[in-house]
Amino acid sequence: MSETTKQEQTVANDLYQALTTKKPLTMADYDAKVTDYDSAYRVQWAFTALKNKPVAGYKVSLTSEETQKMFDSDSPFYGAEVEGSWVKSGETVPFSDLMDPLLEVELVFTANEALTPEDSVEDLLKKTSVSGAVELPDSRFADWFPALGKYLVVSDSAVAGRVVYAPASKDSFTVDDLANVHATLTKDGEELANGASSEVLGNPLNSLKWLVEKLAAQGHDFPAGTKVSSGTFLLPPHATKGHYEAKFDKYFGTVSFDLN
Repeated sequence: MSETTKQEQTVANDLYQALTTKKPLTMADYDAKVTDYDSAYRVQWAFTALKNKPVAGYKVSLTSEETQKMFDSDSPFYGAEVEGSWVKSGETVPFSDLMDPLLEVELVFTANEALTPEDSVEDLLKKTSVSGAVELPDSRFADWFPALGKYLVVSDSAVAGRVVYAPASKDSFTVDDLANVHATLTKDGEELANGASSEVLGNPLNSLKWLVEKLAAQGHDFPAGTKVSSGTFLLPPHATKGHYEAKFDKYFGTVSFDLN
């Protein structure tokens, strides 16, 4: 990617200020400042640099036809997730760390060796461990879902917040198996939503492959240890304080956390 412009750096600075103060930005003030994907990704990487933490992984957004229509896009987006954004199942996520989070049930892939754009989905499955997860997308803009423009979504690290993930599954499964996983999300024992892995570009491995290729095209590698939250099984509800569980019908058990 080319060098960040002065205006793009200013947008990144404002995003970081909103992140640290928890005072949200107004969308209308920024719509005309980021007007294409190249600019949006430059803002995102400048915003990420300001966090001064290593990039531990990525999240992929807009992996279903429904969410792509909502944000007027024909492809997914990615967002960098820094160290500290990844939370182990069973832990507490402080609500005060977030601004206006949603809830998404996902699969997380962890690279056991470097991934390359030449890897097939079969290669990617062999090179990764897979976990059940709940992502909490969050934005630095007020009243953002589903009104935030696509270029501002990308600028805002694809609304990266937190990812709660379980230990890697020890089960054996095939590429096709990962297209047929179902999960139910509950809050305090009451069902909120349910969905299927087929909503994620037909198979979450397709999302991982898209990301590896996209990063490579932008000059970013994908080293061992990198995690990816690959896309939501369901249309995300808003999060409020409580105890959450995502129960997978096979392979991935239950992901749980408290949002307090």
